[in-house]
Amino acid sequence: MFNRHRLMLYYKGDISALTLFTQQGNGSICFPEPLPALSEILEEDHPESTIVTIHPATLVNAINQQLQLDNDLLRAEPGFCEQVDAPGGVITIYMARFMLLDPPHKLMQCRDCKMRTLPELRGRPPAEMELLRRAYVQVMEG
Repeated sequence: MFNRHRLMLYYKGDISALTLFTQQGNGSICFPEPLPALSEILEEDHPESTIVTIHPATLVNAINQQLQLDNDLLRAEPGFCEQVDAPGGVITIYMARFMLLDPPHKLMQCRDCKMRTLPELRGRPPAEMELLRRAYVQVMEG
């Protein structure tokens, strides 16, 4: 299921608008595994960017099981779907939001992950930085 798909996890405070992205212990913001080296974002007019291959909720359920999270903790973010050109083929990236009042710092630390702000994520590979930029725009406009 995750050969051609990844999921980004984020938290946004409803009152403060604090936005945090989940970073794995290996440094990647993509779940369950990092993007391959040399990956690049495809532009929106790329023909494969309109093909839906799997529903994001299916990925959310799989990540819930893998990270041993409650089923109602994450919700797929409607409208976010980005395509990445990777050495093995196109990978589709979706996003899911933590449905909590407070950031899940301790919960994610127990899973070798950290909740990070955009400035804390500087220095990630170019494809991840562009994904973060597009995700942040989606979150702030949504």
